[in-house]
Amino acid sequence: MKKGILTLAIASALTLSACSQEKNSQVTANSDVKQTTETAAKQSAEQAYLALVDQYFKDVLQLNPIYATYVGVNDYNDQFGDSLTEGYLKARHELNTRYLKQVKAIDRNSLPANLQLSYDMFNYDRNVALASETFPEHFIPMNQFYSTVISMVQLGSAESAQPFKTVEDYHNWLSRLDGFINWTKLAQQRMDEGIASKVVLPRVLVERIVPQLQAQIVEGAENSLFYAPINKLPEGFSDAERTELTNAYKAKIELKLIPALESLKNYFANTYLPAARASDGWWGLPNGKVWYQHLANQHTTTTMPVDEIHQVGLSEVARILSEMDGVREKVGFQGDLSAFFDSLGSEPQYFFTERQDLVDGYMALKDSINAELPKYFNVMPKADYVVKPVESFREQSAAGASYQSPAVDGSRPGVFYINTYNLKAQPKWGMTTLSLHEAAPGHHFQIAIKQELTGVPEFQRFGGYTAFEEGWALYAEYLGIEMGLFSDPYQYFGKLSDEMLRAMRLVVDTGLHAKGWSREQAIQYMKDNSPMAESDIVAEVERYMAIPGQALSYKVGQLKILSLREKAETALGDKFDLKGFHDQIITTGSLPMAVMERKIDNWIATVKAS
Repeated sequence: MKKGILTLAIASALTLSACSQEKNSQVTANSDVKQTTETAAKQSAEQAYLALVDQYFKDVLQLNPIYATYVGVNDYNDQFGDSLTEGYLKARHELNTRYLKQVKAIDRNSLPANLQLSYDMFNYDRNVALASETFPEHFIPMNQFYSTVISMVQLGSAESAQPFKTVEDYHNWLSRLDGFINWTKLAQQRMDEGIASKVVLPRVLVERIVPQLQAQIVEGAENSLFYAPINKLPEGFSDAERTELTNAYKAKIELKLIPALESLKNYFANTYLPAARASDGWWGLPNGKVWYQHLANQHTTTTMPVDEIHQVGLSEVARILSEMDGVREKVGFQGDLSAFFDSLGSEPQYFFTERQDLVDGYMALKDSINAELPKYFNVMPKADYVVKPVESFREQSAAGASYQSPAVDGSRPGVFYINTYNLKAQPKWGMTTLSLHEAAPGHHFQIAIKQELTGVPEFQRFGGYTAFEEGWALYAEYLGIEMGLFSDPYQYFGKLSDEMLRAMRLVVDTGLHAKGWSREQAIQYMKDNSPMAESDIVAEVERYMAIPGQALSYKVGQLKILSLREKAETALGDKFDLKGFHDQIITTGSLPMAVMERKIDNWIATVKAS
């Protein structure tokens, strides 16, 4: 190549190189600008979303002051709330409408992955809440299972969420009682509207409420459960403060509270009972089948038709009966499955004779189960739990067991309540599975961990979905098999018996509320398919009558969690980590089923790519 041509070539190359560098610099600059813009947009969306849901939670606490107390916010401890007034109903509607509109204005795709999950939950909640408003639930303000009266007794026991540490705390409770007394009058007005609209409870449930209220109507304040805080006055109070508070509580209880409760009891006995309905299911209410489908969707967080849920229940009942018969054969029982049920439900060796022995037995189980948990979980709650008998005033109509979450500030442990009223309804062979469900790694585990979460919006820490929480608790029973806690065939039968209860619920709840079943028909179905004590069966059926759809959530939730675990195991093979799967399920709070599935799908994709 000639020198001139070579010089020209080099010059051209340098020019092209310079152009290329300039172009690359421009591309890099554009990329940097785009990245900066995207980062700013994400930060802006994240800040907007967090500010929105933070303000929402504050607004909800102000609207629902007792809920605020339960989540550890004490700003409204002197208020009861006005949940039955037109003003409240309007404010609730405006709140849900406003926040749904505002959250939709935020670009979901600009949020980080964890907040996209939160966004989906928040959006779901607002839509469900607005749908619920279209049904006249306020015409049935209480029932025998969920009662504002029972909740107030528990709060006033000085052993629940309501604090009784200072003189101000004691005065706060007196003010809250004023709101409750007013509520008893508003409840009667709403039930009058319910009577006029034919939206009333079944007769048998009203008959259960009357004695619950009668138990609170006593002679002398000292005999009232609402007097409990005076029996627990802190030592630091002066004599003058003690005298003043004692007199104030006596006057409030004797002159206002007991008369208000007596008026409410008389209303139920004399006005509401004669107007109660003869039908046992929600189908007997105006627009009842549509209302029930909504409740089924709300509690299961799915869109499953109730007919499909009924069929799933029938299939599960058949499967579990077959497994139960296998246990009967394994232990060498001479007789059919029905005779085996009778034996397990009646022979003395299967039951305690002293109430305290039952409670002590659960405390012993706590230690053996806790020893296994580190093998299955990376994350465990800081809060502990205790086992307590159900209080005497509600034990006759309460469920066999329940769980109350620990105090948010750590001052009070979680409570695993066991009903000791009828020891024949609490067989020894059912203890392992019940402890797994109510305590660890069931409700206590999941709910305490949720409350202890950091870096998530408050509504996420304290909100909940029945299908998730009850589904998890039933999944915890399943984990007991892998933990080796069911090596005793009788304890395994207890696991099957509890699972059978949840399967029967799918059949009975839908039967009662969508297929016209009677209370007696539902009771007989459960007697035919389980060894449960009749008193337990009656309480269960009446519970389904009072809170339709709630009982569907257990089995639907468990089946979904199991299917997601199977999906992850199949997709990940050797990469599947059970502890990691459990982290995904329980470390972001309670989730609707569809949101939980999206989360697990994302986790599977991330693990596969790693």
